[in-house]
Amino acid sequence: MVKIKSAEEIELMRESALIVSKTLGMLASEIKPGVNALYLDQLAETFIRDHGAEPGFLGMYDFPNTLNMSPNAQVVHGIPNAEPLQEGDIISVDCGALKNGFYGDHAYTFEVGEVAPEVKKLLKVTKESLYIGIREFKAGNRVGDVGYAIQNYCESHGYGVVRELVGHGLGKKLHESP
Repeated sequence: MVKIKSAEEIELMRESALIVSKTLGMLASEIKPGVNALYLDQLAETFIRDHGAEPGFLGMYDFPNTLNMSPNAQVVHGIPNAEPLQEGDIISVDCGALKNGFYGDHAYTFEVGEVAPEVKKLLKVTKESLYIGIREFKAGNRVGDVGYAIQNYCESHGYGVVRELVGHGLGKKLHESP
């Protein structure tokens, strides 16, 4: 069952989400060839704590890190390691923060140095699909309408979608309905 949030609860969620956004922004300048995910993970944990929040993923389901980091073709929920990033890689960084009893959670995929044109195209299409999905969040629509719009857009550009990983709600728990 979906829990409708009050304006006050949405504001608290927004504060947590802003910490996540600022963390990802800070990491953007650190992601480059030769850097490893464990270093980035430690930077993120310190940054989140310095901003009055707790890392949202650390310890959840026994997860050992602050960030989920998935390089290249790995889809999601990768565990940071000491392997250095290489020129031409991409890395998806999923970050969560808990502040004032509410979670913020989102991810961004970063280019490591210069990436191939086909990788740039993939990142462009997937980012555009996010905005297409956001446009479908309106009165009368269902979550399936959002997914359908994203899937249609991606498939029209020759890409597929991972149907097993479709997202989750957010609030006082990291994983809420829908």
